[in-house]
Amino acid sequence: MARKRIYLSSPTTHGEEQAFVKEAFDTNWVAPLGPHVNALEKEIAEYTGCGHAAALSAGTAAIHLALKLLDVKRDDVVFVSDLTFSATCNPIVYENGTPVFIDAEPDTWNMSPAALTRAYEKYPNPKAVIVVHLYGTPAKLDEIMAICEAHGTPLVEDAAESLSSTYKGRHTGTFGRYGIYSFNGNKIITTSGGGMLVSADEEATKRATFLATQARDPARHYQHSQIGYNYRMSNITAAIGRGQLLHLEEHKAAKKAIYEQYRSAFADISQITMNPMNPEGDANNWLSCMTIAGDCNVTPDMVMDALEQEINAESRPIWKPMHLQPVFEKYDFIPHNADGSSVDEEIFDRGLCLPSDIKNTPEDMELIIRTVRACFGR
Repeated sequence: MARKRIYLSSPTTHGEEQAFVKEAFDTNWVAPLGPHVNALEKEIAEYTGCGHAAALSAGTAAIHLALKLLDVKRDDVVFVSDLTFSATCNPIVYENGTPVFIDAEPDTWNMSPAALTRAYEKYPNPKAVIVVHLYGTPAKLDEIMAICEAHGTPLVEDAAESLSSTYKGRHTGTFGRYGIYSFNGNKIITTSGGGMLVSADEEATKRATFLATQARDPARHYQHSQIGYNYRMSNITAAIGRGQLLHLEEHKAAKKAIYEQYRSAFADISQITMNPMNPEGDANNWLSCMTIAGDCNVTPDMVMDALEQEINAESRPIWKPMHLQPVFEKYDFIPHNADGSSVDEEIFDRGLCLPSDIKNTPEDMELIIRTVRACFGR
């Protein structure tokens, strides 16, 4: 009999999701918009303290609309975290802007304030800065915000991976001009697929909602004075999200317990280092990651292969830095290190994401840990 699959991070549902969806069907609110969309926006705004929220079809759509609200146009430079998923950067290119990739710093694996400062020396007038809270760990927001404010540059927070994470007691996604969350299937809570744009600016959020609804003018007939997008979240999708949101803190606690179990289990293996935490933040530990010392004869591929082949467990490489992606090879990259070497490349070369599914049983975790330890002869 085949061994069960141990997932990296799959959806975990509880029952309330079905109740909200049933309510939508019972009231015939299966059309794209409806009361669950409005309710989810209100509930996310209340939970995060962001002020206002627009429920959208994806986190990518939220980033795109944030750039539209900031009037990013052809050849405008946008500074963006290099160690991320391509969805962070693609919307810059949608608007024919020019991404400039900013290296990570080793303390949190997030945007390096030193590299960001260096980027301003080369490109003094960027239209925006997009910072990512990688794997749920808050970036060094005080330093990054101070740099942005000194240059009058609006900050966008890609908090796709960090919903429920806080920095100095305040939710990630609420520090920048705009913040974005993702509810993709592998995130800490899911709507199956969806995202949210958040802001303290009510008028800007209303404009995002307008653009996301095909920019339909308030006329009796269908009239459009500008280009819009089909980016609104559906009522059924929002119903799932409302049920998930009830369990967000529970999911966060389970994710943190997974990280702590790995950290404790590998503490005696000097070649393993877990992904770092920001001491001024409270991470949601969306994914638990590890890096392997450069002088070790064990590679991330060896560990991932062992997990896959021996116990049918899903793991992943660290995000491949954007400046190494073929589609972005023509754009500039600003390193953290003064010698020009890249922190991002070192993390990518030496790291992997461990199975971080909150449905992992104690037996699953024991298997994963035993398999990883065996790779190091333990």
